[in-house]
Amino acid sequence: MQARDALNYDYSVAKCFTYAAILFGIVGMLIGVVIAYQMAFPELNYLAGEYGTYSRLRPLHTSGVIFGFLLSGIFAAWYYIGQRVLKVSLAESKFLMFISKLHFWLYMILMVIAVVTLFMGISTSKEYAELEWPLDILVVVVWVLWGLNIFGLIGIRREKTLYISIWYFIASFLGVAMLYLFNNMEVPTYFVAGTGKWYHSVSMYAGSNDAMVQWWYGHNAVGFVFTVPIIAMIYYFLPKESGQPVFSYKLSLLSFWGLMFVYLWAGGHHLIYSTVPDWVQTMGSIFSIILILPSWGSAINILLTMKGQWGQLKENPLVKLMIFASTFYMFSTLEGPILSIKSVNALAHFTDWIPGHVHDGTLGWVGFMTMAALFHMAPRMFKREIYSKKLIEAQFWIQTTGIILYFSSMWIAGITQGMMWRATDQFGNLAYSFIDTVTVLIPYYAIRATGGLLYLIGFFMFTYNMYKTMTASKAIESEPQNASPMAA
Repeated sequence: MQARDALNYDYSVAKCFTYAAILFGIVGMLIGVVIAYQMAFPELNYLAGEYGTYSRLRPLHTSGVIFGFLLSGIFAAWYYIGQRVLKVSLAESKFLMFISKLHFWLYMILMVIAVVTLFMGISTSKEYAELEWPLDILVVVVWVLWGLNIFGLIGIRREKTLYISIWYFIASFLGVAMLYLFNNMEVPTYFVAGTGKWYHSVSMYAGSNDAMVQWWYGHNAVGFVFTVPIIAMIYYFLPKESGQPVFSYKLSLLSFWGLMFVYLWAGGHHLIYSTVPDWVQTMGSIFSIILILPSWGSAINILLTMKGQWGQLKENPLVKLMIFASTFYMFSTLEGPILSIKSVNALAHFTDWIPGHVHDGTLGWVGFMTMAALFHMAPRMFKREIYSKKLIEAQFWIQTTGIILYFSSMWIAGITQGMMWRATDQFGNLAYSFIDTVTVLIPYYAIRATGGLLYLIGFFMFTYNMYKTMTASKAIESEPQNASPMAA
């Protein structure tokens, strides 16, 4: 293969995952808004019988957003970034091209079956790990195919240095592989005991052990699916979009290893005041506080990359999306450790503060960065200018308003809940019944649902802008030129 051919990057698989990210983003967020309005107006639960209830829709919402929208966006970014920073085209290897296309189509088959089975109520009832054992095996196959592509491209690369983004993609692959395998160790009840359906299974762990494994997985899946690959993306796309080199490569490596060492020990904070040993809870709390250091190390490094170039936030809406994503990351990674402090956790646990915390990170950090990445890639993959930067500006403000409404209403609701649950009268009896707290929270649920609706409207604007960019925007002969430290 001639060196000049390596510049003819093949974006066919990246395009497919881009379409998937947009499709599953719409589905996952739409279901989320429906659920939010059901919380505010309970009569909406009965519009579609059992198929419209919270229990059926909630796993569809989380799986659709996490594994549909976000993972598709990560895969799209990998199939774009991997080739460019490693200076090798996917088309150079028929084997890797076959693996990549198989990766996409098996992933689509998996997602379709997952949607159907979850909608039918077939679930292990483990949060973020609801799929039954046959689908878990398919998940492993899909993940291995992605790993083959990562290490295959690294194996045939022309660039000797592995850019920091590659480090984070490798960490995401290895981290999720380990977490998923251990948490999804299951016993098929039909084949072992002759009971239940052939696809039914129960966890191999029991009681407190099951809880510890589940939240070791749940917390770290957030880290290695939500955090790590998104850092990989922003370390590539922000320098490309702004023309500014990463502020400190040493700081990026220090933050990387800090995150790798600390993150895996912090999951115990999900089990504070539960039946697991107190030392496990304390360890989870302490490591959560320490986690601020590598998290803020990455975020500060990203913000300092724009040192002296803050005017670009006015001129370039993609830079604005990325910088606000980093700001939400700082915000969320400070809020999480605060919530893990035992005295704070005593007030906040099981209240609506927790979904508020989850969503300010998800909508702001993950959502903004994924959309910014897809906007950056679109002109280069489809050879057309971005259709409307004014539309991106409008989308940004609508979605930012939605995020603020979402998390601020949930903060107030959570603190109100916690205070009412612990309030007692002069005789030491609880001052409020559970239904009293539910009634008080309904206005905040309505505000939360409206915030979610605004974010969804912004996502439809993003979808329209991407569609017009792919099909009707002005064609360009050469891709937009931005300086880059990697010249990739």
